Amino acid sequence: MPVLKCWQPAVVVLTAAIALSLCSPQAFAGYGHDGSANGADKETTPSAAVDGDKISSGVSGVIIFDRSKNGKGGSTGAVTSTSSWTPPPCYYAPKYTPKEIEAQMRQVWESSAPSPEWSLKTQNYFVKGNPYKDFNEDKKGQGYWWDSYVTEGRELDPASQDCDEMPFWVDKGDAPPADVPQSITSEMLAQLAYAEIRVPSTAVDLAPDGTTKVNLPTWAWLDSAKFKPVSVTARVPILDIEATTTAEPVALKIDPGTDDAVTYPASGTCPINADGSIGEPYAKGKADRTPPCGVKYLRSSGDGSYKLRATVTWKIHWTGTGVEGEQALPDGTFGAAQDVIVQEIQAVNR
Repeated sequence: MPVLKCWQPAVVVLTAAIALSLCSPQAFAGYGHDGSANGADKETTPSAAVDGDKISSGVSGVIIFDRSKNGKGGSTGAVTSTSSWTPPPCYYAPKYTPKEIEAQMRQVWESSAPSPEWSLKTQNYFVKGNPYKDFNEDKKGQGYWWDSYVTEGRELDPASQDCDEMPFWVDKGDAPPADVPQSITSEMLAQLAYAEIRVPSTAVDLAPDGTTKVNLPTWAWLDSAKFKPVSVTARVPILDIEATTTAEPVALKIDPGTDDAVTYPASGTCPINADGSIGEPYAKGKADRTPPCGVKYLRSSGDGSYKLRATVTWKIHWTGTGVEGEQALPDGTFGAAQDVIVQEIQAVNR
């Protein structure tokens, strides 16, 4: 596929109030869109469709996210991959009809910013048959111009600049060019949905709660109602592809906040019970038992407190168009810290 790298002109399109910088995929690609996958409405977004000469995808770009089964509430947060893997910072997907891209390019050519050399190259590319003729107007309704999007929150990531190829045409039903690895697929949708996963906070229930004693086992547990699988579905309606990414809690890691402590179990990792709960609630009569999940502090916290951190590991997998069964994605973690005051046990001598 013929391409021109860093092809965007340095021009300010005043009518759109958008600055188009020379090597920014957010720039030209963002004209008429917000340049991101997600938009402002996190729950309900209209489906993308082609209406006459315009690809109508609302504020959310071409990807529509269904977050109705995601974690909710102010205490939720995004998971962090347990490896160096991250969801893609940019990708290619349908963005323009022939009329849309023609209107934008002619507006740029008529401005004073592009160099004559750049204008000639892009006119050859889009109009004069090298490789496209007249913006593929004769193929109207038979396909789309694909261009780059930047994943929301990754705008300042240098890797977002990797999607710097010229827009390219893909007929309906055809796969995008094999030499453009960032082209949207169901697997990539699953990876982008990974970035949208939100899981609940991991503030654990403790007994004793808040203040404990030196050498006294402190029980820790999480209610099963708080830790259920969550999922996000990402779809591209005009391509009829989708993927659902699901996160399931599998273990809780206890970090006491000091080396002067022992954890239960010794590894500090508490498995998920069959009912989805973690650990076991403390109840009267269990004082002489070892907690299945918890911590024992060996030294007082003095006038301060220890920061006990509880981190849940989430197993993440996906299903989607064109694949059979569940496909694995890297595990994710999300944790929170809470204060634990540890006091010396006072003995009275008589």
